[in-house]
Amino acid sequence: MTNQSFHFCGIGGSGMLPLAAIVRASGARVTGSDRALDAGRLGAKFDYLKSLGIGLFAQDGSGLAKGATLVTSAAVEDSIPDVVRARELHLPHLTRPQLLCQLMNAAHASIAVGGTSGKSTVTGMIGWILSACHRQPTVMNGAVMKNFVSPQAPFASALVGDPELFVGEVDESDGSIALYRPTVAVLTNVSLDHHSMEALRTLFGGFLGVARRAVVNLDDPEARMLADEVPADRLLGYGFDSPQAAFTGRNLELLPDGVAFSVDHGGEQHQLRLAVPGRHNASNALAALAAVVALGVPLGEAVAAIERFAGLRRRLETVGTAGGVTVIDDFAHNPDKIAATLATLTAQPGRLLVMFQPHGFGPLAKMGNELAQTFAHGLREGDRLYLPDPVYQGGTVDRSRGSDWLAEAVNAAGGDAQHTPERPRIADALLGEALPGDRIVIMGARDDTLSEFADELVARLAP
Repeated sequence: MTNQSFHFCGIGGSGMLPLAAIVRASGARVTGSDRALDAGRLGAKFDYLKSLGIGLFAQDGSGLAKGATLVTSAAVEDSIPDVVRARELHLPHLTRPQLLCQLMNAAHASIAVGGTSGKSTVTGMIGWILSACHRQPTVMNGAVMKNFVSPQAPFASALVGDPELFVGEVDESDGSIALYRPTVAVLTNVSLDHHSMEALRTLFGGFLGVARRAVVNLDDPEARMLADEVPADRLLGYGFDSPQAAFTGRNLELLPDGVAFSVDHGGEQHQLRLAVPGRHNASNALAALAAVVALGVPLGEAVAAIERFAGLRRRLETVGTAGGVTVIDDFAHNPDKIAATLATLTAQPGRLLVMFQPHGFGPLAKMGNELAQTFAHGLREGDRLYLPDPVYQGGTVDRSRGSDWLAEAVNAAGGDAQHTPERPRIADALLGEALPGDRIVIMGARDDTLSEFADELVARLAP
């Protein structure tokens, strides 16, 4: 991409920042804009982008120049001044997934990770294994990978390596998963999220169909059904409960700070212990191991590497402990992710004080009933749930179903939820109620300030 020029509108987004970093490392000129930058928020993130040699501009069209290609995320509307200016200059316009698929499809070998839940974690695991086994991958992730964080790379959601070995998570929410032609396609699970189940089956089935090898979670009923359509010589199934799995997990032990189990494949058996907790992360590890073995990494080397996987930011991340109270930051936002988080946390002692910020009014309209049931059944007696208003970034979305509705639905299903519109009031309530041994959990997506909120809680808890 040397001598090319790209302008990323919404460059601070979780999917845009790593892609911009990879494109910049390829030798291209990169500029960007972001509404958070204009509002003076998230300064450390934009300082990091500047350190990569990326020029930042106000989101007013001033960053666009002839010869550039505009790149936008799904959240950017056609009325944004950058988009208007690009049309005036007749500039090429790519969406984030269109540019990502160009990079992935051009690679000699690639692993694309899809599914409703677990994509970022599995991508991070694969990237770490390949890196630790000296394969030098390029990795495009939607979350910061702790193994690659350094003072020079505090927002390490991308790893720049060999462009001919490309690993990335791919998204079904906008249908762009159909663009990718990976060497290895990983499917973690299929459940209600952005589309109807019928549409999801079509999207994920097509995703598996074009890959040379398909790594599929056979413990998940919907994924297993799609695996039945994959020729046996291209399928690598994994799971704890399925006798048809080529990669089988056994003797799972849930620990306070991780999980331990054995993995069987092709006559080999290896014991491993992960430093990330939860049955879902054990399943994620099986997916990652199967994917790298499909590319020729010996299973023993892969197991030794994944034991040193440190996890991702905002994935059951312990932010700090003060006054006997632990604050945890988590990205969970759909029913499957929330259920996995709550199952992991409730397996250990300590009351949960949860703040869940819905990631939009649209998701509440689509999956609100499932969210209510998940919280009502996933939390224990004595646990508390606080709901601020949903993320809203403008537009004409129907706002008739909000957090007040969700609180009523949770309570009607037997839970204990309270709608408090403003987050500062929730902070006061959490801190006023928390006792030694309690865990405060901050949950939600599409809002980077949730991590800042968690940090503030730890600071206020400190004596």
